[in-house]
Amino acid sequence: MPMRRASVVNADGLPLAEVPPITYDPFSYQVQEDPYPVYAWMRENAPVYRNEERDFYALSRHADVLAAMRDAATFSNRNGISLESTMSGAQAYKNVFFLALDPPDHTTVRRLVQRTFSPRTVAQREARIRELTRRRLEPLLDQDTFDFAADLANAVSSDGVCDMLGIPEADWDTIRLDSDLLNTRKHDSGERTPENLAAAFRLGTYYGQLIADIRRHPGDNLISMLTRSDIKGRPVSDSEIVAFIFLIVSGGNESTSKQVGNAWYHGWRLPDVQRAGLAGRFTDWADESLRFDSSSQMTSRTVTRDIVLHDTHVPAGSRMVLLHASGNRDQRVFDEPDRFDLDRDTRKMISFGAGSHHCLGGALATLEVPLVLEEVAHHVAEYDLDMVAARRVHSAHQRGFTSLPCTVVRRKGSRR
Repeated sequence: MPMRRASVVNADGLPLAEVPPITYDPFSYQVQEDPYPVYAWMRENAPVYRNEERDFYALSRHADVLAAMRDAATFSNRNGISLESTMSGAQAYKNVFFLALDPPDHTTVRRLVQRTFSPRTVAQREARIRELTRRRLEPLLDQDTFDFAADLANAVSSDGVCDMLGIPEADWDTIRLDSDLLNTRKHDSGERTPENLAAAFRLGTYYGQLIADIRRHPGDNLISMLTRSDIKGRPVSDSEIVAFIFLIVSGGNESTSKQVGNAWYHGWRLPDVQRAGLAGRFTDWADESLRFDSSSQMTSRTVTRDIVLHDTHVPAGSRMVLLHASGNRDQRVFDEPDRFDLDRDTRKMISFGAGSHHCLGGALATLEVPLVLEEVAHHVAEYDLDMVAARRVHSAHQRGFTSLPCTVVRRKGSRR
């Protein structure tokens, strides 16, 4: 049956001409530059999309993605959540810790750190996050132009996570740079490069040595807590703690940091948003950015049984991509979803997932993104971006900027 054409808009909310049937390949740099027209076509024409070459299915509608996230029995994490991964079972657990588990085991292991990332506990870190933000921001205020992504947004989010874990401050920048390198994939293939593997080795070696040091000299930090914890009566192993550190550092460095940059970018392209945002609508700015252009684009599951969705048979064992960034643009849920609207009710967005596997760091991101915007707004009256020099991260899962050169106009009375 021929597929219908769909009228769509691009990532900036601008109308595009009707497009013919497309191929959704999350590893394509072209798709990564602007995935939203592809998502719109999928929602209307192929709600259960099949990529034969890469051997996966994808769900793009809000209702389908939400239902799958809530059904861990059918859409399992047992092989991890990364589409490019070929790991399974014990190997996946070794690499991504509880992300490769389903309830009840997932619930048991996640409970080790759940309290640390609860909204109440995260709220107690607000003063510390403000302090870390100001420490990164203040040197930048001595110049009119700086890299908003590399020098501020990415750095602040990584600093906060490293601080929670107990990583020495002298090593924070090195950890962030290697984490960035670890998550960049070869053009259009998704394959790891020698640079990826070298960064992974350096980080793994460092984390192992850090855990040994902390076991000898524990402190008031998350790694120390894990060294004293147990899973069903046995101590948490060093390899499990290393996997957790990889998970949390990547989450802070990739998701939260890139979301701050995405908000800043959309404030640049929409002057009304920039003015209102800098004037005090930090939470609305952050929330609508999270819905409109989520730094976390998708997650992957393994289908545990034969299912039929939208008349499409999906066999057991298939990889299923859940496109929550597409669901956030579904017109069935959000009116004029391709319009950035600070007055929008964003409570139905699914950027942090749902069900037992909802994002562990969701409360931290909800606090941190508007907080960073607020701290900058105390000093900045308006700003401009050099999009010719800007650089996006290239990842199947993440969307955002590694570089976002920014020129600012300071508020009267702000320091130079």
